Amino acid sequence: MFRLANHPIDPAPLRRELASEDCGGFVFFEGRVRDHHEGREVTGLYYEAYRELAEKEGCRLVREIALKHGVRAAAMHATGGLVPGDLAVWVGAAAAHREEAFVACRELIDAIKARVPIWKRESYVGGSSGWVEGCACAAGHGDGRRTPSSMTSGIPTATTSSDAADSGRSTTS
Repeated sequence: MFRLANHPIDPAPLRRELASEDCGGFVFFEGRVRDHHEGREVTGLYYEAYRELAEKEGCRLVREIALKHGVRAAAMHATGGLVPGDLAVWVGAAAAHREEAFVACRELIDAIKARVPIWKRESYVGGSSGWVEGCACAAGHGDGRRTPSSMTSGIPTATTSSDAADSGRSTTS
């Protein structure tokens, strides 16, 4: 099971869903908003998702990794505005033994970050903000920028004049 959720994320229902008497190992990862990135003070994040595709791909990844490792798995990712300390993503895996749960949990969070179309914009002290490298699902399209404003259904769309200036491309209508 994979869910997108408006903040705040409440992982309790997913924990209950994964809990089972036949599972001796239960591993989860909680990704929280930190107050810094690359030497800059972060005041908040904004996550945006291509919801239909994100939910479809997230569910596919959970099923694929659960079958591969023989575990029960679930994940949830926040969308919208978050501040430092907020829970942005939760991934869990339960198995008969801890090793399978650890491996599946790590593989699932890595796959979600690489393949689910969720983008992150950071806001910094002083009021500036910027989209942060994230989902690699747009790799190979256009200039490879991975921001929601340049993607719909995995196909590049018109860029803004500031995007064009940054990349040396012209804008289209």
